[in-house]
Amino acid sequence: MSNAATIIPHASRGSLIARIVLGFLGLYFVMAYIIVPALWRRAESRRPELDQFPRISDTKDGIPGDPLNLAVVGSEEDIARAMQAAGWHPADPITLRSSLRIAEDTVLRKPDPDAPVSNLYVWGHKQELAYEFPVGHDPRRRHHVRFWRAPNLDISGRPLWMAGATYDERVGLSKTTGQITHHIGPDVDKERDNVLAALEASGSVVSVEWIDDFNPNTTGRNGGGDPYHTDGRLPVIELKATPAVP
Repeated sequence: MSNAATIIPHASRGSLIARIVLGFLGLYFVMAYIIVPALWRRAESRRPELDQFPRISDTKDGIPGDPLNLAVVGSEEDIARAMQAAGWHPADPITLRSSLRIAEDTVLRKPDPDAPVSNLYVWGHKQELAYEFPVGHDPRRRHHVRFWRAPNLDISGRPLWMAGATYDERVGLSKTTGQITHHIGPDVDKERDNVLAALEASGSVVSVEWIDDFNPNTTGRNGGGDPYHTDGRLPVIELKATPAVP
């Protein structure tokens, strides 16, 4: 009996030590392979070069415009190739002729996949590129995205662009200036995700890195007085480089 009484405590201590060792090993695994790498990924994804970037565009009158909800890494040729591969059309520049054409096509409900978009400004200049994806048979409704080239390069040494994707749902009078304008849909995240999905489907994307809380203002109104809402997240989309012409 005495031998059994001494064996049981030793066995219990051994089981307890084993559980403690397994617990430390489990904690080590979680910390070393899950938590710490996640913290590093989050720290690296901050991309400090974007910290001072604008979060919203401006109209020519200095009124806050549409929010900026995409960042793209690649050359102008990379963007053109990717957007056209995704089925999007480059918007015509604003001229008297293109303005009259879009007015006629809007009234007559005629397709105009290259209709111009209004100019918005970031870093003191209007968008360098604009693309659209028509909806229906007239330019009243369309998906569109503007691109502004950043003054500095990406950390990879490639051109960096900020972009704003919105959906034109109707034509009306601006609530701020009374001018004729397109009114955007409020869910700008849906348009952001739509552009990203189109680029990914075209096979043009190398990687996507999400930055949380890029835009701290989750609600607002654009230059036409249209309300919008966002989760504030920004995807940084790296595009495939256009092959060099031999």
